[in-house]
Amino acid sequence: MLGLPKATEFNRRIPKAKFYENINITTSIKRLFVDQIKNIYWRNKIASTTVNLIDGKYVTEIEVFEVNLNNSQVDIELLKFIDSVIPYHILYILEYNGKYQVWIGYKESTNIEKKKSKVDRYYHTNWLEETELIVKLEGLNLDDVYENLVRQIAGDKLQSDNSIESLKQSVERDKEIETLQKQINILQGKIRKEKQLNKQMEINTELKKLRSALEKL
Repeated sequence: MLGLPKATEFNRRIPKAKFYENINITTSIKRLFVDQIKNIYWRNKIASTTVNLIDGKYVTEIEVFEVNLNNSQVDIELLKFIDSVIPYHILYILEYNGKYQVWIGYKESTNIEKKKSKVDRYYHTNWLEETELIVKLEGLNLDDVYENLVRQIAGDKLQSDNSIESLKQSVERDKEIETLQKQINILQGKIRKEKQLNKQMEINTELKKLRSALEKL
């Protein structure tokens, strides 16, 4: 699966309870495990011991988890919880009704020594056939491989004409674009409802500013 080297294969089922049985967990998160997840499998382990790559400064292992869903939707808080209890980076393969999505979080280290990190946001593919699930391990170390995986899965969202833009900068730019687009949508709604011409002109001026800022990104 994913076209990864055979040496990375692990293929071990993980009982859902393993993620929360000895951890303080809210009732809502536990309910998400019960309602949304059918099974979890640890499919691959991408590390210096399984592929010809060296450890990165931030990334030393990338785990591949296949998550069989009970429906086509997954709550982001559920993925964030799993990421919070696993001290490594995670590539998710979500499966529902024979179709697959690949998800990955932009996981930023908050304390390298204690291996603490947080996921800022997630990127994912469309629903795909199993034969379309291919990712490339590109880079000389696991930091590079992880960054390239995020960019592969995010697609156009993180593309840039700036060849020296870091992954963090790309993600921040994506967040700015998302914020501006939301503001534009709100103003477009307001201008449709506004009946006074002078108010429409004021809103339209603000819309032009936001659209101009969006084009620059």
